[in-house]
Amino acid sequence: MRMYGIFREGSQINQVICALFINLPVFAYGASIGWMSPMTLLLQSDKSPRGTPLTDLEVSWMAAVAYLVCIPGDFIMAFLGDHIGRKRTLMLISFANALTWIVLLSSTEVWALILARVLVGFSMAGCFVTCPIYTKEISDDNIRGALGSLVVLFHTTGNLFLYIIGDILSYNTILWICLMIPTFHLIVFMMMPETPSYLIKRGKTEEAGRVLAWLRGRKETHSSITNEIQLLQKEQRNDEGSNKFLIKAIFKDTTLFHAFRIAMVLSLAREVCGANPVLNFAGGIFSIASKENSLVLTPNQQAMLLGAIQVAGSALASCIIERTGRKFVLFTTSLISGLSMFALASWFLATDYSLVLPNWLPIVTLCLCIFCDSAGLAPMTLVILGEIFSFKYRGTVMAATMSAASFADFLQLLFFKPIANAIGIYASFYFFGFICVANAVYVLFWVPETKARCLDDIYSDLNKVKSKRKDNSSCAEYRL
Repeated sequence: MRMYGIFREGSQINQVICALFINLPVFAYGASIGWMSPMTLLLQSDKSPRGTPLTDLEVSWMAAVAYLVCIPGDFIMAFLGDHIGRKRTLMLISFANALTWIVLLSSTEVWALILARVLVGFSMAGCFVTCPIYTKEISDDNIRGALGSLVVLFHTTGNLFLYIIGDILSYNTILWICLMIPTFHLIVFMMMPETPSYLIKRGKTEEAGRVLAWLRGRKETHSSITNEIQLLQKEQRNDEGSNKFLIKAIFKDTTLFHAFRIAMVLSLAREVCGANPVLNFAGGIFSIASKENSLVLTPNQQAMLLGAIQVAGSALASCIIERTGRKFVLFTTSLISGLSMFALASWFLATDYSLVLPNWLPIVTLCLCIFCDSAGLAPMTLVILGEIFSFKYRGTVMAATMSAASFADFLQLLFFKPIANAIGIYASFYFFGFICVANAVYVLFWVPETKARCLDDIYSDLNKVKSKRKDNSSCAEYRL
């Protein structure tokens, strides 16, 4: 079926519409993650809808199992995306989202609650492997960063949405509302196109031309559409000679390995920057900070405050990414986050020695860390990962880096509190601060700018860094 844009020639509105629908499953996933905050309190209370309150061990398994499932889930989603297409894979993600809420509506037994979180693990994998790739492959170079950062905006908005309705609506009403979101997406997304890159891979050049014409708001015969098709075909030809075992091929090619190393370092640094433990430790920090002043927030109010900060940060990222570039934003937010972590650690250390510091300091630094994560560390990392690999390697690299990130998250959630209790909470935050500052240095010297650049230009920079070991002055060419 032919698709025609309804706006002026050259309009990018069709790309925006498509990107919004691509990220709707991320909103649904964000809601499923946000569901844990208010609903855990309810399920562990005397008013639990299941009658018997959940134990701490049962809640711990509910929280952790999604990250365990996400590790193999990342590779499953990458495989499906490369073999059945981005569109069908994305619809499977919404199907898993819908099953999550159907299971929760069907039973409140522990097995059902844990099974629902298993399904969340598959949704998580799809949202951070398939959605960024899908968005990248339908976007013009000059807006792919802004559209690519939508994944974090939709995630944080989904969290905040659930925090709010979780505070005012009943248990079953929340489940029915959440079920409507993936159901709506499954119906509407049937009208959206497959990515041109996948269609070219499958030899469907004519269909790829029609899709590109719709996305770019131009006629199929326009020279820009023809040129883009030729570039995609060139990319596919360049990949044809590569080893079928993609990870092996990446390690054998020095340029690909350099790009893979950047992807892995940025992904792990983002996960070990302290944002997740900070979110989990927020209640304790708010409680300590509010002892001697009038700031008293309920757990749900704390969650809503942090959720609003996350949304504000991710919204800012979407607005500035195409103006400032990826590298500058990632460097700046990493550095500020690191300094904030050092300040938070110092506050805890001073408290241990009975030194008096302002009670507002931990709250400000906590909020600043969360803001920096959603404004730079998370969205810029995902955008860069999607931009420094060709179609053939994109899914595999996203799966490998996201699996490593999921495992890091699991370890943090499992060991953060025991280590903090044994050594001191300040030591943990000093460690997070060091990781953030080290990441800022790494970004400054070794990560190329990818804004509005083709893969050949990006790899040219990588080869220059590798061969000449550039000093500080040469980093100016990356256009901070």
